[in-house]
Amino acid sequence: MATVHLRIGDLVWGKLGRYPPWPGKIVSPPKDLKKPRGKKCHFVKFFGTEDHAWIKVEQLKPYHAHKEEMIKINKGKRFQQAVDAVEDFLKKAKGKEQNSDGKGDSKGKKTPNKPLKILDEDDEDLSALKDPSEKDLADSDPEPSTVERLGAGPGSGFKWESSPASSMEPISKRLKIIEEVTGSTSIQAADSTAINGSITPTDKRIGFLGLGLMGSGIVSNLLKMGHIVTVWNRTAEKCDLFIQEGARLGRTPAEVASMCDITFSCVSDPKAARDLVLGPSGVLQGIRPGKCYVEMSTVDPETITELSQVITSRGGRFLEAPVAGSQQLSNDGMLVILAAGDRTVYEDCSSCFQAMGKTSFFLGEAGNAARMMLILNMVQGSFMATIAEGLTLAQATGQSQQTFLDILCQGQMASTFVDQKCQNILQGNFKPDYYLKHIQKDLRLAISMGDMANHPTPMAAAANEVYKRAKALDQSDNDISAVYRAYIH
Repeated sequence: MATVHLRIGDLVWGKLGRYPPWPGKIVSPPKDLKKPRGKKCHFVKFFGTEDHAWIKVEQLKPYHAHKEEMIKINKGKRFQQAVDAVEDFLKKAKGKEQNSDGKGDSKGKKTPNKPLKILDEDDEDLSALKDPSEKDLADSDPEPSTVERLGAGPGSGFKWESSPASSMEPISKRLKIIEEVTGSTSIQAADSTAINGSITPTDKRIGFLGLGLMGSGIVSNLLKMGHIVTVWNRTAEKCDLFIQEGARLGRTPAEVASMCDITFSCVSDPKAARDLVLGPSGVLQGIRPGKCYVEMSTVDPETITELSQVITSRGGRFLEAPVAGSQQLSNDGMLVILAAGDRTVYEDCSSCFQAMGKTSFFLGEAGNAARMMLILNMVQGSFMATIAEGLTLAQATGQSQQTFLDILCQGQMASTFVDQKCQNILQGNFKPDYYLKHIQKDLRLAISMGDMANHPTPMAAAANEVYKRAKALDQSDNDISAVYRAYIH
């Protein structure tokens, strides 16, 4: 594929973190703003707000060549307003150019520019990220002499969608900080792990066990943000890529735990979590007084209680921290971390949680995070099964599945999750973003938790049976959206 060379003044589509491509313009950065080291990137000011950001070249596409493609992908009101602002800018710029033809006295004239608001990790003023309704590019002067300062960017008011093809690290954790400060009203949500919009990696040695769909993205972001990480995986070959990125290799879970101050694990189920700690050369053998162990796997509260007890019995400190999200959100560093257990460990993990997630919640005593995580995944799994059922019923009654999706995405249930999963189904693309076998496991554990609390879970129980049928049809290692196939076979 030919490389497209971009330069100052070009209109582009820029991709920032988990958000969708957004229209912007390559502009000159302020003289005192240094370009990020080791990155080939351009300084972009986006249409729709006052924000700017450094965007890696591989996350930029020419505006005109990809306009139709992007408009098909994104249908939000604010996105359309941003596109309209681009078109208004182009019309005004063309008009200015025509009016200035043959007029020598216009050369060199400039309209005074307002100070730029830049997404800068060293800037403590969080109010710099405005809601896009506060400013429209059409209000700016499109005269060519000032064109390098025009545009706007992805402000905190946007809830952008993920791009399946994106592998870009978030340019600024400022976006995450704002969501933590303003986007949550729960008591514990005030426990923001962000400080002044920047991430200073802890000097503690970090270990990570389990490099699956979620773990791989987490480790990659820990390394990108400057953490010292030692990795281990049951299939050793998966460690190679991270060794190339600067990670160290641990030969066993016990060795990793003994070498590191904080050891994280992220594995598939309760049995794997127990085996990792209690099995031969397991974590427990490497635990010494003061060592921290953080269990990120989605397991049942009883497993968490058992692991907490054995770790603390050796003088270790324990925290559970399962994550809500998907492989894409893990790659983008935009997970939601649910933590419970030792509060001091939660605080020690501050920079790690900033690197891997957009926000974190501390939920109290060990076991609470497991309970909350199972409830969340029970809802997600049940919802996915219902959506799949709706798509198949539409087909069975002679209705267009695409029209069903279009209508769904314009109503109250519209979400990135619905759009992406339905598109996957319609395209027959079931590449795993979250394994079907894992959501079925979570449903099973949630149902069991309901039984222990003497609380009925009939919807989850019905959904669980559908996922079990999908597993019987060899869909275990496909995405959760493959539950659709349980309805058509």
